[in-house]
Amino acid sequence: MQSSTYAAVKGNAAFAFQRRSFSNLVSRSATTTGIRFSTGSYFAQLHSSASKAMGAKLARAENGIHSLSSVKARSVRAQASSGGGDEEEAIPLRSEGKISGTVLPFVGVACLGAILFGYHLGVVNGALEYLAKDLGIADNAVLQGNLASNWYALCAGWIVSALLAGATVGSFTGGALADKFGRTRTFQLDAIPLAIGAFLCATAQSVQTMIVGRLLAGVGIGISSAIVPLYISEISPTEIRGALGSVNQLFICIGILAALIAGLPLAANPLWWRTMFGVAVIPSVLLAIGMGFSPESPRWLVQQGKLTQAEKAIKTLYGKEKVVELVRDLSNSGQGTSEPEAGWFDLFSSRYWKVVSVGAALFLFQQLAGINAVVYYSTSVFRSAGIQSDVAASALVGASNVFGTAVASSLMDKMGRKSLLLTSFGGMALSMLLLSLSFTWKALAAYSGTLAVVGTVLYVLSFSLGAGPVPALLLPEIFASRIRAKAVALSLGMHWISNFVIGLYFLSVVTKFGISSVYLGFAGVCVLAVMYIAGNVVETKGRSLEEIELALTSGA
Repeated sequence: MQSSTYAAVKGNAAFAFQRRSFSNLVSRSATTTGIRFSTGSYFAQLHSSASKAMGAKLARAENGIHSLSSVKARSVRAQASSGGGDEEEAIPLRSEGKISGTVLPFVGVACLGAILFGYHLGVVNGALEYLAKDLGIADNAVLQGNLASNWYALCAGWIVSALLAGATVGSFTGGALADKFGRTRTFQLDAIPLAIGAFLCATAQSVQTMIVGRLLAGVGIGISSAIVPLYISEISPTEIRGALGSVNQLFICIGILAALIAGLPLAANPLWWRTMFGVAVIPSVLLAIGMGFSPESPRWLVQQGKLTQAEKAIKTLYGKEKVVELVRDLSNSGQGTSEPEAGWFDLFSSRYWKVVSVGAALFLFQQLAGINAVVYYSTSVFRSAGIQSDVAASALVGASNVFGTAVASSLMDKMGRKSLLLTSFGGMALSMLLLSLSFTWKALAAYSGTLAVVGTVLYVLSFSLGAGPVPALLLPEIFASRIRAKAVALSLGMHWISNFVIGLYFLSVVTKFGISSVYLGFAGVCVLAVMYIAGNVVETKGRSLEEIELALTSGA
């Protein structure tokens, strides 16, 4: 999943942190900042671009729903270690004619969770400086000099990082909740910490209350990060699963953009930051209400033996003409196994560990490949090229992200997931190498600023083509239904843990080794990612779930 989303979180924090505590960083690393937006023209342009891409995508998805025909039956076999024997079929959403139902409205409701994900990540970017003054963190009259700077950095770091700590907890609990209560009920439960966290942040009178609010909001977005792609993958027709699954990433980008737009009035009204946090309560409530009218995953209902409810869900999603066929197929698929629900320790068994490790590795590579570093230093890089406007720097980074994600969505069901991942990490490796050389190679000194800008834009574009959107889409496809919710949660837990660690130690590593060496190290990680993906990740486009799992088990 994601993603360039975290990079936006740390933007203003990194700026303030650098401004107060890292003013002595060497060379170009001395003026690091993250994404900062302060004018409306770029927002309008970027929002228009995202809206057009989204409209085209949903139109294609709608057409795909109504043109599915003679779709090959799909199944997934839960392969027992060595002896094997148990079989579990996951029937596709087949169609012999026009489908009268539609999944698009319910995908839209689920994506409210993705919007909140992006919004809570991005809202602190513009608000941090103002809330710090309002809560007495900045310009402390008692603390002076380095002590004041350290206090500011500590509080700002916790306000930002509390969200990540909460998200780690939420991502692990989301899978268990989805298995126990179902997907839609888990969404409704998720709205509680999202709404309460937003309310506490908006009304906070102390740093402690703000941190608690951010922690609760983090739990909410952690749960969302696990169940949004899970729910969408389970209700989407196979032939447009990639397009609909990648909508999740686009809505995350839109959530970040909405947070940045919400910060525009801050310059005129310093207390506006409270409204910025408080407005997040609205989509949280809408998510809970919307899921009250959304159908549960038919597959989960059949697994729970709730056939009557499964029939109702199928009728809503695919039309009454599909009820008998899909209920029969899904019921038959459940007769092949009498296994209990998988536990957490089952994920580490020889039967499942290979496929689970692939999911965790993809998210580790995603975060260790350097997306945070590129955004931290984007404004510094652009200033070295003579671009002094933070808005212009953010415009290039943000436009590259949205454009790349939109392109990836259109290619997901054409090029395939694995091809996009290889292209993405390969492009990121070359971009990182270019960035590193632009800082150190004396022969390129005259062009260093231009090359750094080109490298940054190419890196973000490459990231958004595959490394950003593909992992969250791929995981529900490669995991057997018995372990799907928990395995997705475990993989996303690795995502949030790595985010948290990078956020804590990144600036310290840069101070010790220099930004050029760090960029070179990120290039090496990208190369390792290409090698790992080539040898361990299977292509899921156009392949049955059984073929996917068997290929992973056999090492294909």
